[in-house]
Parts: sequence; C-alpha cells; structure tokens
Amino acid sequence: MSKTQENPAAEAPEHPELHHEVGVGPWEGELPEGNHWDPELLANGDRRNVLDEYRYWTMEAIVAELDTRRHDFHVAIENWQHDMNIGTVVRTANAFLAKEVHIIGRRRWNKRGAMVTDRYQHVRHHATVEEFVAWARGEGLAIIGIDIFPDSEQLETYELPRNCVFVFGQEGPGLSDEVHAAAETTLSIEQFGSTRSINAASAAGIAMHAWIRRHVFNQTVG
Repeated sequence: MSKTQENPAAEAPEHPELHHEVGVGPWEGELPEGNHWDPELLANGDRRNVLDEYRYWTMEAIVAELDTRRHDFHVAIENWQHDMNIGTVVRTANAFLAKEVHIIGRRRWNKRGAMVTDRYQHVRHHATVEEFVAWARGEGLAIIGIDIFPDSEQLETYELPRNCVFVFGQEGPGLSDEVHAAAETTLSIEQFGSTRSINAASAAGIAMHAWIRRHVFNQTVG
C-alpha cells in the first residue's frame, strides 16, 4: 500500500453494520490534467480523510495549497514525559489551519491521535525551552502560555494578538517555570465544574478557536 492510500480507519470496524466507506473510488471518465493530481489515487480511489475538494490530489499539492492561507498563530506543547495529547493537538491545529505546531522537549510523540493530519501540518522540534523562546522572539511572535497561575488572565476577555504562539504544558505538571517566565502572559480558561483543570488537548482547541473567533470572524472580547 502506498503512502497516498494509507487510511487510518482501515482496521475492521467494531460494529460492521454501522460502517460506511470513506472517500471515493477510481476516477471515472477522462483523466484530468495537472501536476496536483495523483495518478495512483485516480486509478485506485482516494480513501483518505480529506475534504472533497482535495480528492485525488497528491499530499504535496494539498500542503502547498494550505500553505497559501495558513493563519498567523502557532501552537507549542511541552513534551518532557512523552505527552499523549500531542496527536490530538496536531489534529486540531490542522483543523484550524495553524501556521506550525512546535514540540518542545522530546522529539518523539505518539502520532496515532493525529489521524494522519501531521502529514499536512508543519511540525517543528525544539530541544529546549531556551531554543524555542529564541525562535519565537526572532519571529516576532508573542508567547502566550495557557495554564492556571495566580497571575493568569482570562482567555475569554483577553485581546489575543494576531501573531502569537500558544504554549501548553503536558498533562499533570502543566507549563514549566521557564515557559511561564518567558511568556508575555498566561491565560486561563474559565471553568464551572468541580475539577481544577481540563485536558491539555481540549484547552488547546479552545484557545485556537478563540483566535479564530477574534481574527477570522472579527468578534470582539467583552
């Protein structure tokens, strides 16, 4: 099986009666012309989890098109203890079209949760917090930590900058002291239940969507 045909949902479904086939079969009719078409997909069908407008495109062509309209925010997550949330963060970053995802600490991470979206999302590694901070400042990005600290401000009422990088700590320890000190600010997400914190991947999705609401839909904060 080629990399273009790989399907993360290829395993037998737990409930076959509820299963429906993803994607489309082989191209019917005269073959289209253009460098963005994948000959193998045209011949055998496209079962990838991509939008219909990208059916039969090569992976490289899809990434190139996404690169023309990526948003101005980045996402970073610390990975000192092999955090299991990174795959979900990458998948969500792809959904909201983040510029890049940054892994701080260990290079290796579990890609299962990304559901192959890491192929379409730029992911950069930084071995240390110092390396990451130097890169972010060199790019003119505001470092915005997301965590619960005594000095944290509310995400819901904070005026998010357009050019920024959201940084999330790993599950349990949260943001490191080094990131907290380097951040322009840290933001907390208002909660109303009994637990003190929410899952890091869930927090990442909320923060990214807050940026989308502000800078794509021009919704002002109260």
